Amino acid sequence: MTRLKNLGAQVIVITGATSGIGLTTARMAASRGASLVLAARDSDALDKLADELRAGGAQALAVPTDVGVREQVAALGRAAVHRFGRIDTWINNAGVSIFGRNQDVPLADQEQLFQTNFWGVVHGSLTALELMAANGGALINLGSELSDVAVPLQGMYSASKHAVKGFTDSLRMEIEKDKVPISVTLIKPAGIDTMFVPHARNYMKNEPELPAPLYAPELVAQAILHAAEHPQRDIFVGGASKMISLEGRSMPRVLDKFMNAMMFRQQQKPHQRSAPDRSDALYQPNDLELRQRQGGHTSKVHENSAYTYLTTRGKPLALSLLVGGALLAAWKLTTPPTGARRQP
Repeated sequence: MTRLKNLGAQVIVITGATSGIGLTTARMAASRGASLVLAARDSDALDKLADELRAGGAQALAVPTDVGVREQVAALGRAAVHRFGRIDTWINNAGVSIFGRNQDVPLADQEQLFQTNFWGVVHGSLTALELMAANGGALINLGSELSDVAVPLQGMYSASKHAVKGFTDSLRMEIEKDKVPISVTLIKPAGIDTMFVPHARNYMKNEPELPAPLYAPELVAQAILHAAEHPQRDIFVGGASKMISLEGRSMPRVLDKFMNAMMFRQQQKPHQRSAPDRSDALYQPNDLELRQRQGGHTSKVHENSAYTYLTTRGKPLALSLLVGGALLAAWKLTTPPTGARRQP
């Protein structure tokens, strides 16, 4: 089994480090003594973050990087090794979404999303493998609850996260076959209260919204840093993420019907039109960096997740009972009462 260092002794590379999950993870890792190599496109925001972490006593290196450009990711890896001599954990976190029906999204935008969400993970993973193969470490890729299922109005985002899962799983098998001492973890968060929506491009008439349930970005950061110290294949963040994955496998047509009934409405604000000059971060930063959360959601943001806690604490019996109860509840919600007549 791959042995990973304690966090305080690690050098960690984080892409998408200036916002949301990446920012939360960087701050949390720094507070636990890790040395950070921070990557994002906004050089000013990166420098401010690095200064903040250094002021708190951490070692931090800022490397402006567009993860969609292979040469820039390779340069990121070289800069990390030049500064710290090694890399112990590499976290591929950078990502962006587009809201709108597939036929309404221009091909150029679809390709740009894949360049960041998928090719950014490929570039980062292969660079990490090259630089970490000798000494070992952890490779952590950010998937999504949409790595296992799809949702309407975020078709390209769903497709990119499916692709990230396929690539990550295949790379894990190759690494294990070659006995390279690198653990490979795919993190699958549910909806998270980050700057996901303000950064997303929108082709809907109304302003986009993430449907409930939503979880705190700190839960994802905790899962990521757990994987940096403890090899784990997958971590679902938020019980909702695990549930939707199970439902997608066990009752896909029911889930399709649910998505059609709920997700067109729940992914947009009914009384807030999308501004024609609305900014986004698809092609370049949109001056909304250094913020962990969006806030202002109509639904509650869950600060804890019993499912993720049990997942990362190795409590299989309690976890099985929790999942079994949730599956039973979901089955009851989708099954008509005994004796109920089918509607004509």
